[in-house]
Amino acid sequence: MHGAGLRPWPAKSLQVLLRAAGVQGLVGESGRGCAGGPPQLPSAFDRRAQGVYCYTVRAVVQRVREARVEVEGCVTGQIGRGLVALIGVAHTDTLADARFIAEKIAHLRIFADAEGRMNLSARDVGAAALVISQFTLLGDARKGRRPSYAAAAPPEVAEPLYQACCQALREQGVPVATGVFGAYMQITLVADGPVTILLDSQRVF
Repeated sequence: MHGAGLRPWPAKSLQVLLRAAGVQGLVGESGRGCAGGPPQLPSAFDRRAQGVYCYTVRAVVQRVREARVEVEGCVTGQIGRGLVALIGVAHTDTLADARFIAEKIAHLRIFADAEGRMNLSARDVGAAALVISQFTLLGDARKGRRPSYAAAAPPEVAEPLYQACCQALREQGVPVATGVFGAYMQITLVADGPVTILLDSQRVF
């Protein structure tokens, strides 16, 4: 969710979710209720308790002293002090999710101030971000031993939203380096702290 409201869902996906969650009512083509405004979904806690999951843009953000990414032996992105952000895009995600994650990354107060407290953001200290697309963040390992990646967006959906997240970070004033979308990559970093934060565009955690 973004703010207090609900973003529109694809109608077919929302119908499945509502039936699974036990919510009654018709859903229009826009993904909103046909009458009475948006349907009120159960809380994230209630949905998890019932085995109903809403997949969203996810990010693992780590503070680093330096980091680089290589593809076929060539460095495609490199930063000094800053953040490494691994981004996973789900098939239900929108541009709003990508922008939300970018804004969060830019403003995370996880850098030390003059007193040694984590009180400053990447914007505050002029830190850069190395942003890597990683569909395995949407892996579901609740059943069996082999994760399912059914929730991950296909490349034609994921790549534009990944690029939008990178661009939104740049617009926030954070220099951005990247890997190569869809490529096999090797990432080398020196963790600082370590400090690692999990983000979710639906604020599940």
